[in-house]
Amino acid sequence: MEQLIVRLGSDTQSPVFWIVWSDAEQEIIASGELPNAAELATLAERAGSRPVTALAPSSDILLKWVTLPPRAGRKAIAAIPYMLEDEISTDVSEQFFALGPKNGNQQAVAIVKRSQMDFWSAVLAEAGLFCDKLIPDVLALPHNEAGWSLLEVGSEWLIRQDQWSGMQGEQAWLMPAVAHYAKQQEDPLLIHDYSGIEVGSLANVEWQTQTLELPMHVLVKGSQTATFNLLQNEYKVKKQTNAAWKKWRLAASLALIALSLSVVDRVITLSSLNQQHEELSAAIDSEIKRGFPDIGAYRDVRRKVNSELAKLEQGGNGLTMLAMLDQLSPAFSQTQVKPQSIRFDGERGELRLQAVASTFEALEQFGNQAQQAGFTVEQGAINNRDNQVIGSVIIKG
Repeated sequence: MEQLIVRLGSDTQSPVFWIVWSDAEQEIIASGELPNAAELATLAERAGSRPVTALAPSSDILLKWVTLPPRAGRKAIAAIPYMLEDEISTDVSEQFFALGPKNGNQQAVAIVKRSQMDFWSAVLAEAGLFCDKLIPDVLALPHNEAGWSLLEVGSEWLIRQDQWSGMQGEQAWLMPAVAHYAKQQEDPLLIHDYSGIEVGSLANVEWQTQTLELPMHVLVKGSQTATFNLLQNEYKVKKQTNAAWKKWRLAASLALIALSLSVVDRVITLSSLNQQHEELSAAIDSEIKRGFPDIGAYRDVRRKVNSELAKLEQGGNGLTMLAMLDQLSPAFSQTQVKPQSIRFDGERGELRLQAVASTFEALEQFGNQAQQAGFTVEQGAINNRDNQVIGSVIIKG
């Protein structure tokens, strides 16, 4: 994996150092120095999809240890800003407090002005750099149990004193601070020098030159092992949207919409077909019961109708109901007589009709044509109702 590490300044005019490092190859891909924060945008293309780690100047960050009460809970931790109120020159509401490691009842705290955090966030965002880690630069230096670590970056010194303290600034004012501290120690102050600095001799200071590398190379190694991140609480990193996803998001959204519409359309179609099927089934059931009033309950409509038709075909004297109706079809059509009800007696080979005609003559004509077709016709009771003639007719084969 490759990553971009950027060391920011305190303001827009401070130089910015950067390096692209490959973990797989364990080598520097590219590195350089920008004159100011306005040039950060030139790194956006180099960053690409690589993760970005930013180092903040420790001169803007106060690293403190706070002693907590035994078995301190969340309320005690939340009260840390007020526990440090006397040690901070400005209002605690203007400061941002980030929690570091905890050793027993000792809680590490990093304190930064909110305006400074906002500045770093803004310059990175304006440059199009998505930063998921912001570390005080001195904490990216190697931690040596015996002695301090010193690195020169540009015109500044970075000094790591221990696990959670350090100094950063111009050599002109840091060297007197180192000399003053060393004079107060009984044993010589051991300084692990990662830059090959020639400062002459300092009283009670022992210099130990380490393997000399590019300053940003030294900070890369420390930033990879650092567990502390200033980006906490309201500055906590939000999940990055992948650049490729941004590119294809519209197409994916349209495809999802199209798929959703297709599914909805199919659901609507299926629902409509189910409704039509129910309506058709009800219509079939109604027609079957109208044609076969005594059919009773059934599961398989095709089998039940075939069974009923078979019964109708089992007539006496070789005659069947269907055959008789077929032979009577011309008489029905020519006289416009319509049967209201039909009963067939297979044993006797006769049809009993309740027929409706427009006139007595039409009903009589129907009987004559049935006789001409070879049937015996017996006329029953005839009534006149609603301008129609209803009569009973028995036809024997």
